[in-house]
Amino acid sequence: MNSDYSRSKSKLQGIALILGVFTIVYNLLEGIVSTYFGYEDETLALFGFGFDSFVEVISGIGIVHMIIRMKSRKNSDKDSDKFEITALKITGTGFYILTIGLIIGIALNIITKSVPETTLIGIIVSSVSIVTMYLLMNYKLKIGTALNSDPIIADANCTKTCFYLSFILLTASVLYEILGIRFIDEIGSLGIAWFAFNEGKESFEKVRNKSLVYNR
Repeated sequence: MNSDYSRSKSKLQGIALILGVFTIVYNLLEGIVSTYFGYEDETLALFGFGFDSFVEVISGIGIVHMIIRMKSRKNSDKDSDKFEITALKITGTGFYILTIGLIIGIALNIITKSVPETTLIGIIVSSVSIVTMYLLMNYKLKIGTALNSDPIIADANCTKTCFYLSFILLTASVLYEILGIRFIDEIGSLGIAWFAFNEGKESFEKVRNKSLVYNR
């Protein structure tokens, strides 16, 4: 019985690892595309969304490291080592930098009356992200629940935040591309900044608690 349970647990951990690695690769590609076109098209919301994806890569590496540690050392998934704590600190700092950068960018756009050339790429990126994040979120939640793993469930909640961010980007991009609503890019950027600030705050809370458990 114990042998069957161990095999089942190991299989679930393997699936969690695959999902974690896929999340890292996807966010890396999404970050490259979003920041490039966000810069080229002068779309602050898309650029901020891309930067957020890069920060999520660091967070994802911490989660993958934790899963590997669970599999190889049989440690409790509620214990964080120095690598994971460092990843959390870098993640939190990155989110704070993103928040400040977006606020400065919003102010400069308003002062210079800068507007995006197009938000079409934002529509494409956010639409793909909504589908991808929804599937990842549900798979991670199922695996985390089956393993009774707070960190994996927490990672699913982190993916849920990305899911919400995608909707903010999609809404801002569609409204500007179709209706040309002034300042909608800045409003979308402000929404991303708000989420980024809360992500940064929670990252440092987990550092203080020395836990990868998310409280979302």
